[in-house]
Amino acid sequence: MKSSVPLVDTITRYIIKRKGKQMRPMFVFLSAGVCGAVNESTFRAASLIELLHTATLVHDDVVDDSNLRRGFFSLNALWKNKIAVLVGDYLLSRGLLLALEHDEFELLKIVSSAVREMSEGELLQIEKARKLDIQENIYFEIIRKKTATLIASCCACGASSVGISREQIQSMWSFGEHVGIAFQIKDDLFDYDRNNATGKPNGTDIRDQKMTLPLIYLLNHSDFMEKRWIINTVKNHHDDAARVSKLVEKVVQRGGIAYAHEKMLEYQRKSLDILQPFPDNIYRKSLEQLVLFTTERSS
Repeated sequence: MKSSVPLVDTITRYIIKRKGKQMRPMFVFLSAGVCGAVNESTFRAASLIELLHTATLVHDDVVDDSNLRRGFFSLNALWKNKIAVLVGDYLLSRGLLLALEHDEFELLKIVSSAVREMSEGELLQIEKARKLDIQENIYFEIIRKKTATLIASCCACGASSVGISREQIQSMWSFGEHVGIAFQIKDDLFDYDRNNATGKPNGTDIRDQKMTLPLIYLLNHSDFMEKRWIINTVKNHHDDAARVSKLVEKVVQRGGIAYAHEKMLEYQRKSLDILQPFPDNIYRKSLEQLVLFTTERSS
């Protein structure tokens, strides 16, 4: 990540000091271990994924006009949008060059495909968010592209780095995709957790006008008038705390939470089933534990 430009080095040092749980590189290493022996190519794959992921987070903060990331000021809050976008581009280019410098063309192909899918997912969400009346199949297409594709690429890159068959690489891609979908549904459910300070559900996604699975379930099980009230609340009254709270209660009472939780467990089970043909070693056990962590985490 070093550069001849001092400003770039200052910003990348800031990023490195505030890195997150680094779950995605974990998926790379564990997927490589379950398919073969971790090697130098695996380390490059993990680095490539982390550079890509960090670049997308930097760009996401600009798109969402967010001033915080992992409890610290975001790059755009400290250095403004123009510099943040350019730093995101720099990180992405460093990842791509890392692959090219070592002739890792298969890794480059997997990651480039992931970047395309993630961009399409973001644009699809923006397009559909205008009407808010999102069907469940569209919701799953959005989260598959936006969230699951990156985790799928982690697992596929890990598998590819140890030189196994294309079929096995595809199996690991599918594994990661299922985990990613379960991961995103878990994020949806956090919005209905009770706030420790107030004892009330957060309702943040509703205030941000995001259509998540529990809310989509309620929409699909409402009559015409109630559906209008729900969409109107999200679109025009999302700052009305009492109205948002009432909507959250409707979601809970009508089974939206239970439905989303069951869907999350369904994708969790599918991902664990995909691992069954692979060797029962420490890497597989760790992957299984990581899958459970993604759906049982508290943050």
